[in-house]
Amino acid sequence: MPATSQKRCLVVGSGISGLATAIRLRQIGWEPVIVERAPDRRSGGYFVALFGAGRAAARRLGFDDAIPDRSVRDGRTYVVDRAGHRRPGLGFGDLPGDQRMMLRGDVETAAFDALPGHVEIRFATRPTRIEQDESGVDVTLDHDGVTTTERFDLVVGADGLRSTVRQLVFGPHEHHLHRLGHMIAALALPDPLDGVPARDGISLFEPGRAMWLFPFADRPHSLLFSYRTDDVDGQFTGRPADRVRAAFGPEPAGPLLGPALDALDDTGDFLFDTVEQTRMDTWSRGRVVLVGDSAWCVSLYAGMGVSAGLAGADLLGTVLHHHSGDIPAALKSWEARLRPHLTVYQQAGLSGQSFFTPDNQRQIALRPIIARSTRLPLIGDALRFLQANSKINRERGLDIAHDSVVPPGRANHRHQARSSA
Repeated sequence: MPATSQKRCLVVGSGISGLATAIRLRQIGWEPVIVERAPDRRSGGYFVALFGAGRAAARRLGFDDAIPDRSVRDGRTYVVDRAGHRRPGLGFGDLPGDQRMMLRGDVETAAFDALPGHVEIRFATRPTRIEQDESGVDVTLDHDGVTTTERFDLVVGADGLRSTVRQLVFGPHEHHLHRLGHMIAALALPDPLDGVPARDGISLFEPGRAMWLFPFADRPHSLLFSYRTDDVDGQFTGRPADRVRAAFGPEPAGPLLGPALDALDDTGDFLFDTVEQTRMDTWSRGRVVLVGDSAWCVSLYAGMGVSAGLAGADLLGTVLHHHSGDIPAALKSWEARLRPHLTVYQQAGLSGQSFFTPDNQRQIALRPIIARSTRLPLIGDALRFLQANSKINRERGLDIAHDSVVPPGRANHRHQARSSA
């Protein structure tokens, strides 16, 4: 296809959804340009799970084999108290579904390496104005204080929960973000915590607050603090580590919570944020569309963020390929096929709050009972049945039929890091 006949798309955001979108659009013959407000690639990230629909999308995008599976298959999960007493617990791996565990950076790196080398990425660049008409979108871009205006056939906002594209085109954040009244702090531990076996998962629960240690097969645990608050804005005053310590109260922290809090205090590389969902009446306006957390953030408590981002980006390319002559109609069709499934996962994000952060002592007391019950033959069989059917439903849900679309080419070679000059 001659370069002059290629449709040109601006992808805002170089995270998982943005990279996946660029790969898929390049597969169908488009010319994607990625802009990223950060000065360079961000690495690291806390734990994520990849479910069947996300894995199927990653296969079609060409990088499933490059995503490591760090899941622990032979470990145990324990609930502990501040004194260090342990009981059988119910971990993330016990939930229905055939998930694979990894770090967010694992998926981003695999997607980045799969991006064709001729796809342009401009770092330290952000949109400041977006105007459109029936035939295209004019975007003013700021790169280190220098502004230019370029025209695109499509603009994709893949720039996260507090999306600049969403703010410019759909209105202020407060119109679309729904707070769940919880805060999280998460980090990938550089070294194991003393006394914690490398393959065991650990959780500590108190009403309205929780600590999790998620095990990996080949690296130290990821650490997650989650707690309820009535003053979200107040949590962003002072040092985040101090806010987490305050949330867990003045009582002695004990042999496990104490070192975990110290690990948070000693690192500068962690996530500290409010738990929110993005709720919108529509994900597109004309030739501007939002994908991933920008459009439908389901929250960490749903566990489907990465899979939904990959599957949504993959399907977007398929629908655009089928509706090549009418981009706004393609975006409406894409949303109609995807939204029912994301609505379910947003509801899962709400119900998942009590799994990650129990509200009361009764919910805490039930957890070891449920954990012991899963080891009984009858209940264990029922859980395995639920897991199997959950996998099928997830595959049938987000992994929506792609009909007979054959991508023009798969991205299977590494590319060199690029930035705007």
